[in-house]
Amino acid sequence: MKREILISATQREVRVAIIEDDQLVELQVDRPENKRMVGDIFLGKVEAVLPGIQAAFVNIGTEKAAFLHNSDLVYDEDGDDDANEDGDDDEDDASDEADAAEAVAGGEGGAPEPRRRGGRRGGGRRRRKEAPKIEDVLKRGQSLIVQVSKEPISTKGPRVTAQVSLAGRFLVYMPFASRVGVSRKIGERVERQRLRAQVESVLPKEKGGVIVRTVGEDVTQETFSRELQTLIGQWDKIVKKQKFVGSPPKLLHRETSLTRGIIRDLFSTKVDRLTVDSKQVYNEVVEYLTGIAPELIDRVQLHEDKVPLFDKGGVETEIRDLFKRRCDLPSGGYIIIEPTEALVSIDVNSGRFTGKKDPEKTVTKTNLEAAREIARQLRLRDVGGIVVCDFIDMETKASRDKVLQELRTHLGRDRARTKAYAVTDLGLIEMTRQRVRQSHFHAMTEPCPICQGTGRVFTAETIVRRMERAVRRVASEGRRDALVVKLPPDVALYVLTEEKELMRRLEKGIGFGIELRDDPLLRPDEFKLVVKGAGRDITSQYAVA
Repeated sequence: MKREILISATQREVRVAIIEDDQLVELQVDRPENKRMVGDIFLGKVEAVLPGIQAAFVNIGTEKAAFLHNSDLVYDEDGDDDANEDGDDDEDDASDEADAAEAVAGGEGGAPEPRRRGGRRGGGRRRRKEAPKIEDVLKRGQSLIVQVSKEPISTKGPRVTAQVSLAGRFLVYMPFASRVGVSRKIGERVERQRLRAQVESVLPKEKGGVIVRTVGEDVTQETFSRELQTLIGQWDKIVKKQKFVGSPPKLLHRETSLTRGIIRDLFSTKVDRLTVDSKQVYNEVVEYLTGIAPELIDRVQLHEDKVPLFDKGGVETEIRDLFKRRCDLPSGGYIIIEPTEALVSIDVNSGRFTGKKDPEKTVTKTNLEAAREIARQLRLRDVGGIVVCDFIDMETKASRDKVLQELRTHLGRDRARTKAYAVTDLGLIEMTRQRVRQSHFHAMTEPCPICQGTGRVFTAETIVRRMERAVRRVASEGRRDALVVKLPPDVALYVLTEEKELMRRLEKGIGFGIELRDDPLLRPDEFKLVVKGAGRDITSQYAVA
């Protein structure tokens, strides 16, 4: 697969575009007013402990207190060893935890599965006792080191975890863990076992746990050791810093910048080229690579063309289409993407594609194209939470399984954790995608002040009927002052062309004069009633519905 990274930077914005096979698949944006928080470590202060939901609210200095669930605490654990002879379950658990932790390191996911102090490193499975209640662990006013795992979204504050993890290029260090995990995206089980053994040999006892990241597949033991010592030293500095920063809330550690994070997490031999349009950022990238991967410097290019970088690559056009509801498919079908408060719904339509003879083949082809595009759009729009996909009904189980497998295959390229469930009886595929920040739709747009975010406004006929009822309310109160009725130009034109007799008929029914005027300053679904001569606006008194 051909992969390329484009970085466009100005004083107020940094944009990163990830391109696979000449197609934009991921966009990340960093602005000063919307600074990224995932990975930041704070010394927080517990504001409230809520036993009813086994959670606490922690003040970390943000507008709203951060949410800390009981499952994200670190606590000591006792229990009898119940070794599994082949260690398979333990390795699977470690691999799942590795994928979760790596997602956090890449700024793409929430906290890994709960980790506890104590236990053995390596094979074997423990019989764990139930976690203590949060009210037995935390008290109001207590200081606590926490790490942001999810940024504030909508009306919710950030989510934090006490299970801190520090990301390097090849490893993720977890000071409160007790095992070594390897990303499941790395090769076969034998290779994961080899990497696990390498890291275990360089990890000091009682110094926490480690995750081997996907890019660490071909790394030497010496490199693992060097990076591990750096990460342990970083954690030691954070622990020392909390002692002299003063009373909480205080920032103890800031996660690396967007540009450095992309270089650390994504830029490897699997990326053909990285292009930057800022000399300053280019120098920073080269300097950073000199220390961690000098062999990749030749793949970095400075864009000096007069044509903007994103325009030359055709990326700007795709970004402009980012918020459209409709996405066309190659065969002529299309998908409709509708974000709602609870979930994101995606509807697949065959459009103008009618196939030739076999209806099942026609439907399956459209659904396969839709599955690929849905996976791309979720990454591109940074959609998170629950997603429901309404594919075109398929008759055979083989066709449904084929579409589901295609979706899962393309979701596998996503850095965020995703899970797609089997096709339901109604032909729906329900899935989830990790959400750590607002989607681009919510971050870059705001509700329409006219339609209040519904995306629709009243028709001209509806506005005219509302105006007519308001005028009749004026007459019912005995007022006889002549009125000027102001309407948006399109609505006024509707009255003059479609309801020519309206004003004359209305005047006759109410007993006083009415003058119609168009007002381009009015919103599309607004009207005004003004007392003629006095110029007094009386709309608010009579326009209720």
